[in-house]
Amino acid sequence: MSTSVKAVGTQAADQPLAIMPITRRDLLPDDVRIEILYCGICHSDLHQIRNDFGMAHYPLVPGHEIVGRVTATGSAVTRFKVGDMAAVGCIVDSCGTCSPCRHDLEQCCEAGVTFSFNSPDEHLGGMTYGGFSQSYVSKEHYTLRMPDTLDPAAAAPLLCAGITVYSPLKHWNAGAGKVVGIIGIGGLGHVAIRIARAMGAHVVVFTTSPEKMEDARRLGAHDAVLSTDPEQMKRFASRVDMLLDTVSAKHDVNMYLQLLAIDGSLVLVGLPPEPLEVGAFNVVVGRRSFSGSNIGGIAETQEMLEFCAEHQITADIELIRADEINAALERLERNDVRYRFVVDMSTLN
Repeated sequence: MSTSVKAVGTQAADQPLAIMPITRRDLLPDDVRIEILYCGICHSDLHQIRNDFGMAHYPLVPGHEIVGRVTATGSAVTRFKVGDMAAVGCIVDSCGTCSPCRHDLEQCCEAGVTFSFNSPDEHLGGMTYGGFSQSYVSKEHYTLRMPDTLDPAAAAPLLCAGITVYSPLKHWNAGAGKVVGIIGIGGLGHVAIRIARAMGAHVVVFTTSPEKMEDARRLGAHDAVLSTDPEQMKRFASRVDMLLDTVSAKHDVNMYLQLLAIDGSLVLVGLPPEPLEVGAFNVVVGRRSFSGSNIGGIAETQEMLEFCAEHQITADIELIRADEINAALERLERNDVRYRFVVDMSTLN
């Protein structure tokens, strides 16, 4: 059984998004139904809409930074009640039995993760539909508690941007006594600055935009470096313990690898559509590492939300109406946002 709801999606990579009906499954015993209040727009939404990675299925309804209010719960649900604030991020299902799943690493599920949109839907057939819609139904295990102390609109981007940067910062031990570099100040980078600073690290931001230098300091960076200036870059040669690379376009990672201290790591969280070249000497010298990280598990995402609530960390957002999504996507393609669009989904009604 299913229910029809209103959504915003597209029928093809070259078509604009428009209002369309979609179906949500009726509640199973372990399901939670959420009225969606806010949904962030992520650069990966744009990649999927445009089919940049060749994996999109249409019709496609994006959105995986979902915040809303619980309107119904299944008979077996114990952690949520009607009226609670809740959230859904990137992952809505996994096998639950493989080694990664048993160790709270659902993002690495050996059987394959079910994402909140553009994944096979085992309940209704077809593909899952995302948060650019009136409501969402998800399993209790994959539904997150949204802390009441966070602004729900500004917290929406934490469901992807927040966990995408929190997980590697934690894994590579960002904290007191560590120099952490953030490459790029965008939807990911601006949240990473705040989280790394709250973890106690000395935060250095590397940007190609002179106009963002002061903004980096406003966001909490101790230092801001114009990466197109060789003299500024030399100041941090062999000094940085970890670099978090948030850039989703082709760029030269070798000049950043040279900034790493002995045993330092450059961790890629951006998704450039083209391969990046790495010079052998830039990792061999100093025993440096070039690594990657992909979101985080459900428990870690909940931990991130609690951390952000404790430190009052949210995203800098521009709140838009549902009928402004296409214009926002065009601006996102030009990097014309400071720093994240969030859709007020009540405007879809």
